[in-house]
Amino acid sequence: MNDASPSRQSKFARYRARKRAKGLREIRLWVPDVDAPEFQERLDRAVAAINASKDGDEALRGYEAGAAEVWNDVD
Repeated sequence: MNDASPSRQSKFARYRARKRAKGLREIRLWVPDVDAPEFQERLDRAVAAINASKDGDEALRGYEAGAAEVWNDVD
């Protein structure tokens, strides 16, 4: 059974059609739950490892450049 109303369905259908017209394809991803305590623990370990690395500053610049490139492509 579909819980979405017809107007809501058409809203999303129109949205998806606009994105497809721009050459995009819909995918679904599972991402880490940033509210989970395990996520913060893993993040803390990763940050500590980068800070302990002699190349940590260079690695962070690379991550920031990659993130900036991705965000610059967002509508």
